[in-house]
Amino acid sequence: MQGPKLDWHGKDIISIRELSREHIEDVLNQAHQIRPDPALLQGRVMASLFFEPSTRTQLSFATAMQRLGGRVIGFSGIEGTSIVKGESLQDTVRTIEKYADIIVIRHPLEGSARLVADTVSIPVINAGDGANQHPTQTLMDLFTIKKFHNRLDGLKIGLVGDLKYGRTVHSLAIALTRFRKITLRLISPPNLRMPPSVLQELNGIVSYTETEHLDLSDLDVVYVTRIQKERFPDIEEYEKVKGTYVITPKVCEMLKPTAILLHPLPRVDEITPDVDALPQAKYFDQVQNGVPVRMALLKLILLGA
Repeated sequence: MQGPKLDWHGKDIISIRELSREHIEDVLNQAHQIRPDPALLQGRVMASLFFEPSTRTQLSFATAMQRLGGRVIGFSGIEGTSIVKGESLQDTVRTIEKYADIIVIRHPLEGSARLVADTVSIPVINAGDGANQHPTQTLMDLFTIKKFHNRLDGLKIGLVGDLKYGRTVHSLAIALTRFRKITLRLISPPNLRMPPSVLQELNGIVSYTETEHLDLSDLDVVYVTRIQKERFPDIEEYEKVKGTYVITPKVCEMLKPTAILLHPLPRVDEITPDVDALPQAKYFDQVQNGVPVRMALLKLILLGA
């Protein structure tokens, strides 16, 4: 028996914390079924506001909107905008809401997406706010995991690399509390461990261990992250940990044949290019999955169904 219909119309997507298991499964089911339809969002406008560099997230949102018949306005970087003249973020988005039906924003400051959502009357999607949250990345991660394992319960998942500043692993770890019998192996240098605030949310719900050792055996999913130079307040601290973990074909020999290797990208040196040919390497499939997931979200938020 199908449960009550979820209310998506006009919903902000700021944090994965605000999405229940039912919300997540609704998006994944819609993403599985959705197909390009140039009439679906015809006449709708998405404002794409990227205050930080982006390739995959920005382009996949634009592709998603255009495949549903909508249009995209916005900017990448603040050059050429009134922000360089000193205009506040609030005034910028108050202006943009007059031109658009939905805002997708990436900003370097934690809490910025929430501020924008509180400022405007149109829906807002957080495309990454500093080291805080990246909810749509998590939805495409879950879509990818389900695609290859046909389930989201009962999985052993390893998170590798920068767990302190990595917003993708923060969102993913929190999302996994919605599912049953999840085991997490948190692999990081001591100074890049998962924040206590995230661990507190896992306690009693998700079984986890923390380790410095790159042990990938028995895992169903290995999620590798880049150690992010731009997030470190002290460059000397970055120099101490860069290159700590490098996934090579030799390292991958410990993977189960059915394991999948994910990475939110961009990668630098943490996965060598010769790993790409291995059957466990699914990070470019992961990228591709961003389009149907974001198509599903835009449809749900703008049409309510």
